[in-house]
Amino acid sequence: MKRSSQYRIRNWAEHNKSLVQRGSLTVWFSEDAIETWLEESSGKKEKGRPRTYSDEAILSALIIREVFHLPLRALQGFLMSLVSLLRLSIPIPHYTRICRRSVGLGAKIKRLSRKRPTDLVFDSTGLKVYGEGEWKVRQHGKSKRRTWRKIHLALCPDTHEIVMQCLTENNVADCSMMVGMSPLIPTSVKRVYGDGAYDTFECHRTLARSGIDPLIPPHRNAVCQEKSSDPWMRNRNAAISEIAGLGGDENARSCWKTLKGYHRRSLAETAMFRLKTLFGGSLKARNTPNQRQRSWPPVLR
Repeated sequence: MKRSSQYRIRNWAEHNKSLVQRGSLTVWFSEDAIETWLEESSGKKEKGRPRTYSDEAILSALIIREVFHLPLRALQGFLMSLVSLLRLSIPIPHYTRICRRSVGLGAKIKRLSRKRPTDLVFDSTGLKVYGEGEWKVRQHGKSKRRTWRKIHLALCPDTHEIVMQCLTENNVADCSMMVGMSPLIPTSVKRVYGDGAYDTFECHRTLARSGIDPLIPPHRNAVCQEKSSDPWMRNRNAAISEIAGLGGDENARSCWKTLKGYHRRSLAETAMFRLKTLFGGSLKARNTPNQRQRSWPPVLR
């Protein structure tokens, strides 16, 4: 970037005030939130006890929990004190009710952007369930069992929204999850980005059948499948030939990625960093079904 185009802060007093304002805490209940806090009766006879609290009330409690990183019991106490300070006459759900109701909330979150994605970036990251930290293992070795899960994400590089997600065990390969999630890819998608973990014949075959161009770097020891008559091998053979024509070394691979615009794949790393910074890198539930529903932030379907 040229020096003349850099943004320079001239009003330091206002800039310092804005930085101080970031730590200002103001929590209140709007009139709409108070009116929709309790579940309205639909008039239909349903099995079981009717709900007392609305989905908006449970979702508001869960948002406060994630912002302040509170356990469920402490969350109930925080809400009770908050209502008492604001002198409101609304009941607070028990922490066990918040836990049970949170399982079915994720599917109702809608996408923020109306733009249909044309590109998708696939990647995965690990989420800790329990076990020792990385520093302790590096310094003193592993002495206890460590368990984690893998969350596979497909996000739009234009809007930075997560389009698809799936939580699996830590032994599930990334390439198999791309194949498993391919039926859910929107029809507007024309290109898919992925790292070398997705350079498999099955991934290329699956994307080609959907009319999607894969932008996946081939393995360093990959060779052209010239005898293969399958049309889905053309893109992979072309990538191998282009890298070989540029020199076939690491500089050639870097040049190929620059020419193809492969740098957009790094936006997946940015999304994972952003989510882990906001919600942490650990899961709260212990069994897999609950982990998929409520242990991490609800993800767009």
